[in-house]
Amino acid sequence: MATQPPGGSQSPLAALIRQQRKRHADGLRLAAISAAIVGAATVLLLGLSGWFLTGAAIAGLAGLASAQAFNVLLPSAGIRLLAILRTGFRYLERLSGHAAALKALAAIRPALFASLAASPPAQALALSRGEASARLVQDIDAVETRFIRLSAPWGAGAAVAAGLAMAAPAGWAPALVVALAVAGAVTSTRWLARRLNARTGPAIQRAAGALKDALAAHAAAAPELRVYGAQDRAAAEIEALGRALDDLKRQAVAAQGWLVVLQGLILGLAVALTLAFAHAAAAPLAAMAGLAAAMALEGLGGVAKAFEQDAGAAAAAKRLDEVLIHGPSEPPTRTALDRPNLTIGSVTLEPGARLVLTGPSGCGKTTILEQLLGLRSSNSAHPGERLDPGETHEPLRTNLGPGVRRDERLMCGDRRPSAQTRPAFAHAPQDAALIAGTVRANLGLAGDHPDEALWDALADAALEARVRALPQGLDTWIGENGERLSGGERRRLSLARALLRDAPWLLLDEPTEGLDPATEALVVARLDARLERTGQGLVLVSHRAAPRVLCDQQLPIAPPRAIE
Repeated sequence: MATQPPGGSQSPLAALIRQQRKRHADGLRLAAISAAIVGAATVLLLGLSGWFLTGAAIAGLAGLASAQAFNVLLPSAGIRLLAILRTGFRYLERLSGHAAALKALAAIRPALFASLAASPPAQALALSRGEASARLVQDIDAVETRFIRLSAPWGAGAAVAAGLAMAAPAGWAPALVVALAVAGAVTSTRWLARRLNARTGPAIQRAAGALKDALAAHAAAAPELRVYGAQDRAAAEIEALGRALDDLKRQAVAAQGWLVVLQGLILGLAVALTLAFAHAAAAPLAAMAGLAAAMALEGLGGVAKAFEQDAGAAAAAKRLDEVLIHGPSEPPTRTALDRPNLTIGSVTLEPGARLVLTGPSGCGKTTILEQLLGLRSSNSAHPGERLDPGETHEPLRTNLGPGVRRDERLMCGDRRPSAQTRPAFAHAPQDAALIAGTVRANLGLAGDHPDEALWDALADAALEARVRALPQGLDTWIGENGERLSGGERRRLSLARALLRDAPWLLLDEPTEGLDPATEALVVARLDARLERTGQGLVLVSHRAAPRVLCDQQLPIAPPRAIE
């Protein structure tokens, strides 16, 4: 697993953003050039318009001869050209900048998901649905400004340069006023934005994640909430989280208001001082200088917006770095995992062997399966406990053999169980997790298979007839977490998915729980026939007698106790 050293000079997100900037350099460069043209054209347009209107008014007041001598065509043509340039290149800036940003984000999200899947189980499994969704959506959207706002400094710089150029003909003092006003606006806006948004920006991201988490949790438990009459309490909790998020957003809007007030004050003062210092210049030049000062400061709007979003983007980047630091795992060598032995405590299983783990609820049977898959730490303090990052406990002893510690006696071939050995296993968990999609999509998690193989797996799970009776067969939508199926049907769909995976060992956790005796007997018979046909090994967890007949070896698991 590739990781970024803690003392590295560049964070994982920064490295990924840099890579995407290089990949989309042409689009970002075009956006920057377009922004510069827009910034300069905007200032020149208003400044020239001010000069033209003032000059035309003075010429008209001076008499017919002066009015006829005043050149109307050239300034009019210049104004029309600047307006066309401003409109056309603003569209081009938006088009190229957003296209590059969206393409970059489309590459960053899969990289984040891959890193999340490769992160240590204690970290990955500790993320709730809402938190994971917030990382994949809101946090990445928050760093979008690092792409879209890349052109803002170019536009602001061009606007300031044009403003100085148009203020200079009125004298050095007006130009100096414009320069000082720009410097003051940048410095004060950045300071105020950081001061006002330092708390609200990150807090909005956290509050939105908490609201998503609560919505997902309560939506999944909606039937239970109605049965126990707790829907009002759940609604109140969601409402409270929504109000907290709204309050933070109002604070953010208020902060933006103060920034607008500050920018307005600086702009008004700058225009007044520019006109005051340009009193000795001709009126058209003074008007041009005043309007140029106003538009030069208006050109800083993109930079000010970036300052507003800095706090939220920085907090989002920090959260993303916590995940991105775990690079995708190296693919395991298939030859080393073809048909490995398994060691579980005092028992060594040859390829094709069948073992049932028995014992009271809570003794750690499911934990052993998850440890074999590399999904759970082997030194957890309790079978149901996931470790927080950096947390350690004294190892526990489970009755896998006299005086045998669990973390020393779980082996896949000659390796400790990990992500590298995970391809050796197919798994049907006790709580079958199904994606919101079709039957085919859920089976497709086990790999690409022809329809014939899908129907064979469904038949061995005693689910073929039910799926064939569905309106679209394999392409029938089964809802969120398979809500359109019964509990037993969801469990058998999970079993069929496990049967499709090309792995030498099959790990089944309560595969027939919730089935009627006839269906259970059919599942057991067909599973036995499939195992005989494929030579696949089996590690089974079950409290029911019927599926235990599949196994010729039994390993009792006693409740854990701390090592003395």
